[in-house]
Amino acid sequence: MTLAPKVRIATHADIEALPANVVGELVHGALYAHSRPSPRHGRAAMNLGSEVNFPFERGLGGPGGWIFMVEPELHLGRHIVVPDIAGWKAERLTPLPDTAFIETPPDWLAEILSPSTQALDRTSKLGIYAEYGVGHCWYVDPIARTLEVFALAGKKWLLAATFSDDDPVTAPPFDVHTFALNVLWPDDAPTL
Repeated sequence: MTLAPKVRIATHADIEALPANVVGELVHGALYAHSRPSPRHGRAAMNLGSEVNFPFERGLGGPGGWIFMVEPELHLGRHIVVPDIAGWKAERLTPLPDTAFIETPPDWLAEILSPSTQALDRTSKLGIYAEYGVGHCWYVDPIARTLEVFALAGKKWLLAATFSDDDPVTAPPFDVHTFALNVLWPDDAPTL
């Protein structure tokens, strides 16, 4: 009789043991580690963060009432995930936790897709986000120059909108604000 090898479940200690330049996530008991993103990825994340932060957190040209974070460590049940940007309606994350992680699922998040992480982002992590009631998930692809907007309906994701190149973006849950998608692409970003 041959015994199957015992599979070791990864823990937070495995994430802590990673080098500082590596992001770690625990998804269904498996450790996923990847290096920090490329400049194109980082630039898209920063510019998208600005587009939602000013009107929706700071109330500049928009309603305010949100809290945003870049690469928060989310502890959702047994999973530890790190979306590129996450946002909470302020009343759901007040006061801010004193921990290095957040257990309250966000209301919105964005994943900036990279060739090395998009399979995980589009499958297992998307399922976790649905399980924990994240209301909206945006996928930004800086190589294809696209944005896909998903809205949660029950426990299923519905594709709410798609945008490409320099399309004007008006999308839930931030549909009172419009911005040109090409502000996310470093080659097209306007200069002052």
